[in-house]
Amino acid sequence: MNSVIIVAIVFGSIVTIAGLLCGTVLVIVRMRKSSSSSAGSADEARMVQELYRGLERMEQRVEALETILMDKEK
Repeated sequence: MNSVIIVAIVFGSIVTIAGLLCGTVLVIVRMRKSSSSSAGSADEARMVQELYRGLERMEQRVEALETILMDKEK
């Protein structure tokens, strides 16, 4: 049962991280193609930074969950 939970967490985190990375790439591509004012570029840069921070927080949570699951198995 524990192995199923571990696989679900790892797979779910991989899918989520892939989605965030794709979203980040999309925002970066849109920023480069955009010929908007610097205010618009600043907003897009802020969005990319927020996505990156969210990705870092998610990675920390996944690591914490993996640690908890490994400790329970011991």
